[in-house]
Amino acid sequence: MIPDSHRAFLIELAERSGDFIRPYFANHELTVEIKSDDSPVTIADRGAEQLMRDLIAKKFPSHGIIGEEFGDDRPDAEWTWVLDPIDGTKSFMSAVPLFGTLIALMHRGQPVLGAIHQPILRQLMIGDGLATTLNGRAVRVRPTARLEDATLLTSDPLNPARHQDGARYAGLEKRVRLSRTWGDCYGYLLLAGGWADLMLDPIMNPWDIQALIPVVRGAGGVITDWHGGDPVKGSSIVAANPILHPQVIAALAG
Repeated sequence: MIPDSHRAFLIELAERSGDFIRPYFANHELTVEIKSDDSPVTIADRGAEQLMRDLIAKKFPSHGIIGEEFGDDRPDAEWTWVLDPIDGTKSFMSAVPLFGTLIALMHRGQPVLGAIHQPILRQLMIGDGLATTLNGRAVRVRPTARLEDATLLTSDPLNPARHQDGARYAGLEKRVRLSRTWGDCYGYLLLAGGWADLMLDPIMNPWDIQALIPVVRGAGGVITDWHGGDPVKGSSIVAANPILHPQVIAALAG
Protein backbone atom coordinates (compact mmCIF):
# COMPACT_ATOMS: atom_id res chain seq x y z
CA MET A 1 0.00 0.00 0.00
CA ILE A 2 1.48 3.33 -1.08
CA PRO A 3 0.68 6.12 1.39
CA ASP A 4 -1.32 9.01 -0.08
CA SER A 5 1.38 11.37 1.19
CA HIS A 6 3.94 9.65 -1.03
CA ARG A 7 1.71 9.95 -4.11
CA ALA A 8 1.06 13.62 -3.46
CA PHE A 9 4.76 14.25 -2.96
CA LEU A 10 5.59 12.54 -6.28
CA ILE A 11 3.34 15.07 -8.00
CA GLU A 12 4.99 17.91 -6.09
CA LEU A 13 8.44 16.73 -7.19
CA ALA A 14 7.31 16.62 -10.81
CA GLU A 15 5.69 20.04 -10.71
CA ARG A 16 8.53 21.78 -8.86
CA SER A 17 11.25 20.27 -11.07
CA GLY A 18 9.23 21.14 -14.17
CA ASP A 19 8.98 24.76 -13.08
CA PHE A 20 12.76 24.81 -12.74
CA ILE A 21 13.47 23.16 -16.10
CA ARG A 22 10.99 25.10 -18.25
CA PRO A 23 12.87 28.43 -18.56
CA TYR A 24 15.98 26.65 -19.85
CA PHE A 25 14.20 24.92 -22.74
CA ALA A 26 14.99 26.41 -26.18
CA ASN A 27 17.21 28.95 -24.43
CA HIS A 28 20.14 29.94 -26.65
CA GLU A 29 22.16 30.88 -23.57
CA LEU A 30 22.04 27.34 -22.20
CA THR A 31 25.55 25.93 -21.71
CA VAL A 32 26.12 22.24 -22.35
CA GLU A 33 28.93 20.36 -20.62
CA ILE A 34 30.22 16.88 -21.45
CA LYS A 35 30.56 14.44 -18.55
CA SER A 36 33.27 11.80 -18.17
CA ASP A 37 31.01 9.19 -19.81
CA ASP A 38 30.72 11.47 -22.89
CA SER A 39 27.07 12.31 -22.16
CA PRO A 40 25.83 15.91 -22.05
CA VAL A 41 24.62 17.73 -18.95
CA THR A 42 23.23 21.21 -18.31
CA ILE A 43 22.37 23.45 -15.39
CA ALA A 44 18.78 22.32 -15.84
CA ASP A 45 19.74 18.66 -15.21
CA ARG A 46 21.79 19.42 -12.13
CA GLY A 47 19.54 22.11 -10.72
CA ALA A 48 16.36 20.06 -11.07
CA GLU A 49 17.90 17.05 -9.37
CA GLN A 50 19.30 19.15 -6.53
CA LEU A 51 15.90 20.76 -6.04
CA MET A 52 14.21 17.35 -5.79
CA ARG A 53 16.89 16.00 -3.46
CA ASP A 54 16.43 18.98 -1.15
CA LEU A 55 12.66 18.52 -1.11
CA ILE A 56 13.02 14.80 -0.30
CA ALA A 57 15.52 15.46 2.49
CA LYS A 58 13.12 17.95 4.06
CA LYS A 59 9.91 15.93 3.65
CA PHE A 60 11.21 12.38 4.15
CA PRO A 61 14.65 12.54 5.80
CA SER A 62 14.79 8.77 6.31
CA HIS A 63 14.27 8.00 2.61
CA GLY A 64 17.11 7.10 0.27
CA ILE A 65 17.92 8.74 -3.05
CA ILE A 66 19.48 7.47 -6.27
CA GLY A 67 20.11 10.17 -8.85
CA GLU A 68 21.88 10.47 -12.17
CA GLU A 69 23.76 13.65 -11.41
CA PHE A 70 24.66 13.38 -7.71
CA GLY A 71 24.81 9.66 -7.00
CA ASP A 72 23.40 7.58 -4.16
CA ASP A 73 22.35 8.50 -0.63
CA ARG A 74 21.23 5.50 1.46
CA PRO A 75 20.09 3.50 -1.60
CA ASP A 76 19.18 0.53 0.62
CA ALA A 77 16.62 2.47 2.67
CA GLU A 78 13.11 1.01 2.94
CA TRP A 79 11.81 3.84 0.73
CA THR A 80 14.12 5.19 -1.98
CA TRP A 81 13.53 7.83 -4.65
CA VAL A 82 15.19 7.33 -8.04
CA LEU A 83 15.65 10.53 -10.05
CA ASP A 84 16.55 11.31 -13.64
CA PRO A 85 15.97 15.06 -13.86
CA ILE A 86 16.17 15.20 -17.66
CA ASP A 87 15.95 11.88 -19.46
CA GLY A 88 16.80 12.87 -23.01
CA THR A 89 19.27 15.71 -22.48
CA LYS A 90 20.33 15.54 -26.14
CA SER A 91 16.76 16.36 -27.14
CA PHE A 92 16.41 18.99 -24.42
CA MET A 93 19.56 20.87 -25.42
CA SER A 94 18.37 20.82 -29.06
CA ALA A 95 14.95 22.31 -28.23
CA VAL A 96 13.19 19.03 -29.00
CA PRO A 97 10.43 18.29 -26.45
CA LEU A 98 10.96 14.50 -26.52
CA PHE A 99 12.47 14.39 -23.05
CA GLY A 100 11.11 14.22 -19.55
CA THR A 101 11.76 13.92 -15.85
CA LEU A 102 11.70 10.40 -14.42
CA ILE A 103 10.80 9.90 -10.76
CA ALA A 104 10.44 6.49 -9.13
CA LEU A 105 9.63 5.45 -5.60
CA MET A 106 11.15 2.13 -4.54
CA HIS A 107 9.92 0.10 -1.57
CA ARG A 108 12.39 -2.49 -0.36
CA GLY A 109 14.11 -2.57 -3.71
CA GLN A 110 11.03 -2.73 -5.93
CA PRO A 111 9.59 0.20 -7.91
CA VAL A 112 6.03 0.79 -6.69
CA LEU A 113 5.33 4.25 -8.12
CA GLY A 114 6.68 6.00 -11.19
CA ALA A 115 6.22 9.24 -13.08
CA ILE A 116 7.15 10.51 -16.52
CA HIS A 117 6.80 14.29 -16.61
CA GLN A 118 7.07 16.33 -19.82
CA PRO A 119 7.17 19.91 -18.51
CA ILE A 120 6.93 21.68 -21.88
CA LEU A 121 3.83 19.82 -23.05
CA ARG A 122 2.65 19.68 -19.42
CA GLN A 123 2.04 15.95 -19.48
CA LEU A 124 2.31 14.00 -16.25
CA MET A 125 2.00 10.21 -16.47
CA ILE A 126 1.88 8.29 -13.19
CA GLY A 127 1.74 4.53 -12.71
CA ASP A 128 1.68 2.21 -9.72
CA GLY A 129 1.81 -1.14 -11.50
CA LEU A 130 -1.97 -1.53 -11.35
CA ALA A 131 -3.17 1.63 -13.09
CA THR A 132 -1.58 4.45 -15.08
CA THR A 133 -2.93 7.93 -15.71
CA LEU A 134 -1.98 10.82 -17.96
CA ASN A 135 -2.98 14.15 -16.42
CA GLY A 136 -5.47 12.23 -14.30
CA ARG A 137 -7.02 10.22 -17.14
CA ALA A 138 -6.61 6.43 -17.24
CA VAL A 139 -4.53 5.13 -20.16
CA ARG A 140 -3.84 1.67 -21.60
CA VAL A 141 -1.47 0.18 -24.14
CA ARG A 142 -3.20 -0.47 -27.45
CA PRO A 143 -4.03 -4.07 -28.42
CA THR A 144 -2.01 -4.37 -31.64
CA ALA A 145 -1.54 -8.08 -32.30
CA ARG A 146 0.93 -8.29 -35.21
CA LEU A 147 4.43 -6.90 -35.55
CA GLU A 148 3.55 -5.97 -39.11
CA ASP A 149 0.99 -3.49 -37.75
CA ALA A 150 3.18 -2.11 -34.98
CA THR A 151 4.93 1.20 -34.40
CA LEU A 152 8.41 0.64 -32.95
CA LEU A 153 10.30 3.33 -31.06
CA THR A 154 13.88 3.50 -29.82
CA SER A 155 16.08 6.27 -28.47
CA ASP A 156 19.11 5.82 -30.74
CA PRO A 157 19.04 3.61 -33.87
CA LEU A 158 22.79 2.99 -33.61
CA ASN A 159 22.69 1.56 -30.09
CA PRO A 160 21.27 -1.92 -30.86
CA ALA A 161 24.34 -2.75 -32.95
CA ARG A 162 26.66 -1.25 -30.32
CA HIS A 163 25.20 -3.02 -27.31
CA GLN A 164 23.09 -5.99 -28.48
CA ASP A 165 22.64 -8.08 -31.65
CA GLY A 166 22.28 -5.42 -34.33
CA ALA A 167 21.33 -7.85 -37.09
CA ARG A 168 18.39 -9.27 -35.15
CA TYR A 169 17.19 -5.78 -34.24
CA ALA A 170 17.41 -4.80 -37.91
CA GLY A 171 15.29 -7.83 -38.76
CA LEU A 172 12.68 -6.75 -36.24
CA GLU A 173 12.72 -3.23 -37.60
CA LYS A 174 12.05 -4.51 -41.13
CA ARG A 175 8.96 -6.37 -39.94
CA VAL A 176 7.14 -3.48 -38.24
CA ARG A 177 4.86 -0.99 -39.95
CA LEU A 178 6.64 2.11 -38.66
CA SER A 179 9.98 2.70 -36.92
CA ARG A 180 10.86 6.05 -35.32
CA THR A 181 13.28 7.56 -32.79
CA TRP A 182 10.64 9.18 -30.59
CA GLY A 183 12.58 7.80 -27.69
CA ASP A 184 14.02 8.29 -24.24
CA CYS A 185 11.29 8.38 -21.61
CA TYR A 186 8.85 10.01 -24.01
CA GLY A 187 8.70 6.81 -26.02
CA TYR A 188 7.41 4.97 -22.96
CA LEU A 189 4.80 7.67 -22.43
CA LEU A 190 3.65 7.11 -26.03
CA LEU A 191 3.58 3.35 -25.50
CA ALA A 192 1.63 3.49 -22.23
CA GLY A 193 -0.69 6.13 -23.66
CA GLY A 194 -1.67 3.92 -26.60
CA TRP A 195 0.09 5.85 -29.37
CA ALA A 196 2.91 3.38 -30.07
CA ASP A 197 3.34 -0.37 -29.70
CA LEU A 198 6.99 -1.18 -28.98
CA MET A 199 9.68 0.73 -27.09
CA LEU A 200 13.18 -0.72 -26.97
CA ASP A 201 16.41 0.53 -25.41
CA PRO A 202 19.47 -1.76 -25.64
CA ILE A 203 21.46 0.06 -22.96
CA MET A 204 20.16 1.91 -19.88
CA ASN A 205 21.07 2.97 -16.34
CA PRO A 206 19.05 2.30 -13.16
CA TRP A 207 17.71 5.87 -13.05
CA ASP A 208 16.45 5.41 -16.64
CA ILE A 209 14.51 2.25 -15.82
CA GLN A 210 12.79 2.22 -12.43
CA ALA A 211 10.05 4.79 -13.05
CA LEU A 212 9.09 3.10 -16.32
CA ILE A 213 8.25 -0.24 -14.70
CA PRO A 214 5.10 0.76 -12.73
CA VAL A 215 4.04 3.09 -15.56
CA VAL A 216 4.15 0.42 -18.28
CA ARG A 217 2.68 -2.31 -16.07
CA GLY A 218 -0.07 -0.02 -14.85
CA ALA A 219 -1.08 0.60 -18.45
CA GLY A 220 -1.37 -3.13 -19.08
CA GLY A 221 2.00 -3.52 -20.76
CA VAL A 222 4.89 -5.92 -20.28
CA ILE A 223 8.36 -4.59 -19.54
CA THR A 224 11.53 -6.70 -19.32
CA ASP A 225 15.17 -6.45 -20.20
CA TRP A 226 16.36 -7.24 -23.76
CA HIS A 227 16.28 -10.98 -23.04
CA GLY A 228 12.94 -11.14 -21.24
CA GLY A 229 14.38 -10.92 -17.72
CA ASP A 230 13.59 -8.79 -14.66
CA PRO A 231 13.98 -5.12 -15.61
CA VAL A 232 14.62 -3.94 -12.03
CA LYS A 233 18.21 -5.16 -12.16
CA GLY A 234 18.51 -4.90 -15.93
CA SER A 235 20.49 -2.59 -18.19
CA SER A 236 18.16 -2.66 -21.20
CA ILE A 237 14.41 -2.54 -21.84
CA VAL A 238 11.81 -4.10 -24.12
CA ALA A 239 8.28 -2.81 -23.51
CA ALA A 240 5.12 -3.73 -25.39
CA ASN A 241 1.59 -5.04 -24.94
CA PRO A 242 1.24 -8.66 -23.74
CA ILE A 243 0.57 -9.95 -27.27
CA LEU A 244 3.53 -8.33 -28.97
CA HIS A 245 6.12 -8.64 -26.21
CA PRO A 246 6.88 -12.36 -26.66
CA GLN A 247 7.06 -11.83 -30.41
CA VAL A 248 9.68 -9.11 -29.91
CA ILE A 249 11.75 -11.22 -27.51
CA ALA A 250 11.64 -14.13 -29.96
CA ALA A 251 12.73 -11.90 -32.84
CA LEU A 252 15.64 -10.46 -30.85
CA ALA A 253 16.71 -13.96 -29.81
CA GLY A 254 16.62 -15.22 -33.38
